[in-house]
Amino acid sequence: ESIAMEAFARALAQLPTIIADNGGFDSSDLVAELRALYAQGAINKGIDMELGKVADMESLGITESFMVKRQVLVSAHEAAEMIVRVDDIIKAAPRKREVDNRPC
Repeated sequence: ESIAMEAFARALAQLPTIIADNGGFDSSDLVAELRALYAQGAINKGIDMELGKVADMESLGITESFMVKRQVLVSAHEAAEMIVRVDDIIKAAPRKREVDNRPC
C-alpha cells in the first residue's frame, strides 16, 4: 500500500514539470525554484505560463476549489483501476475450445 501511495505522490509531483515542458519552458529551473519556495512555506506559488516564471497564483486570480481537485483525483484513480481490471480480464481470458474430431 505504501509503495502505491509513494508512486501516486511521485506522479503528482511531476505535474509542474510536464506543464512547463508542454509550454516550452525550462522545467528544471522552474520546478527547482517552485520546490524551494514551497519548502519556505510559499504555498500560493505556481508557474505563470504566460511569462514562464514562478508567480503568486492568488495575485494572478488563479484559484481551484477543493471539490474540483478532489474529483480530478477520484477520476484519475478510477481510470487507473479500470485499466488494471481490463488487464486482469485479458490475462484471465478463457482458453479457446478445440474441436473434437474423434469418431463417435
